[in-house]
Amino acid sequence: MKKNLRLFCFALALWAANASAQVAVIANKDVPLDSLSKAQLRDFYSYEMKQWDKSIAVAVVDLKLTSAAKDAFYKFLGMTASRMKSLWLKKMLMGESGEPLAVKSEEEMLKKVASTSGALGFVSLSKITPEVKTLLVITSPEK
Repeated sequence: MKKNLRLFCFALALWAANASAQVAVIANKDVPLDSLSKAQLRDFYSYEMKQWDKSIAVAVVDLKLTSAAKDAFYKFLGMTASRMKSLWLKKMLMGESGEPLAVKSEEEMLKKVASTSGALGFVSLSKITPEVKTLLVITSPEK
């Protein structure tokens, strides 16, 4: 009985870890793309690319607090959140970009992306709503 309980707990923990690693990259519905590559996503988040097209500027949205979704997202990009923040600060000081929009929760992320033209963000896959467009699904962080 104890062995079965331990096996169940292990399987549950493994499933929870995998579920938390599933992240959806989301955008406002006015964004002209239907998918993104990892390279494009990194370019948008690092402000190397600032426009979706000639008429719509990218509005990067980030989570203020650490979460499984945030960790998985930045791990997928091959960066830490603090390294990305350093890049943003450097670009702001050089006058090359503004500060990303920052929200406190994934629910707030969904609302901000849905209501902001050109917005780009991320949430746990399980939190997706029809008010936003899903451009990329990160099923597990890359090592």
